[in-house]
Amino acid sequence: MSGRPDADLPPDTQTAEETTEDARQDAPVDSPEEAPEDAYEDDDEHDDEGDDEDLLAARARRARWAAAGTGAVLALAGTAAALLRAAGTAPVLVPAAYACGAAVCALAAVLGARGRTRRALWTTVAGVMVMALGDQFD
Repeated sequence: MSGRPDADLPPDTQTAEETTEDARQDAPVDSPEEAPEDAYEDDDEHDDEGDDEDLLAARARRARWAAAGTGAVLALAGTAAALLRAAGTAPVLVPAAYACGAAVCALAAVLGARGRTRRALWTTVAGVMVMALGDQFD
């Protein structure tokens, strides 16, 4: 693509959403309650930089908890599956795959707790795939 990435699209290529959003931003506002959220962007009285930082910190905290919790739950589930399959008549490869997948998910829980949420997500996916592979050997 050529041109600046922040350049507006020609009117014939804009979608209906973009057109209505632009019209809503350009429309006159009678009261502050009807104003869009970014209407006070230049107003010193409504400076929300501190709120934005708090919101980002809360989102990061939730992402860490979600990654750590998901990894821990999947690690426990994989360990339980490995123990149940080891007690049964399944081939040795099946409980080993569940145990390896559980170990990878435990690693994902550690990564998530340390704030490496993107790596934790991909590690969780890899751990579940290893467990699913073990299920295919059965």
